[in-house]
Amino acid sequence: MSKSNKPEVFSDQLERWLKGKNNTTVASLIDAFEEKSFAIVFVLLMLLPALPIPTGGVPHVLEIIVVIVAFEMIIGLKTIWLPGWARRLKLGDSIKGKAIPLLLKRVRWFEERSRPHGVAVFDSTITDRFIGLLVIVFTAAAFAAPPFTGLDTLPSLGVVIIGLAIIFEDIRLLFAGAITGIAGVTLTITLGAAVFEGVQRIL
Repeated sequence: MSKSNKPEVFSDQLERWLKGKNNTTVASLIDAFEEKSFAIVFVLLMLLPALPIPTGGVPHVLEIIVVIVAFEMIIGLKTIWLPGWARRLKLGDSIKGKAIPLLLKRVRWFEERSRPHGVAVFDSTITDRFIGLLVIVFTAAAFAAPPFTGLDTLPSLGVVIIGLAIIFEDIRLLFAGAITGIAGVTLTITLGAAVFEGVQRIL
């Protein structure tokens, strides 16, 4: 098969979308990745809170969108529906200018080393519901994490890895994402409670 006939890999799709001048909204993101739109929303919208830097609550609106999409996955929708405000939401420079180029390097690394494992699992409605539930729990933990603590990093990273698992159809990544997210939820509850108790003592 000639190179021109090879199917476009995900990293090439992501790079092409990234370079598009008009690709600045959530709607453009969903339209560009129809086949993997649920996964790409999980990956790109949770990428900012997954970075190990304080975000100060900025990603909360993105997390709300992720929860909506995950719920639609649970109830069995095949295409994403979002209210107008969510579709029109622009992805700022912190996501498109910094986070996504960093992700692109990691995606190319995964493409070179990852091979589909347990592909049939990803065709199951039960798996879709399980993934949707995990994403909601992990995203809720990231949303509830006290600002400027970095506690939203691990649960958000769990969602990102789960999204990559769907894209690459690799059950090993799914387990890795679940473990990362569970660790993040545990850490958020434990340290979040300690932070809350400390603030109460000060007040």
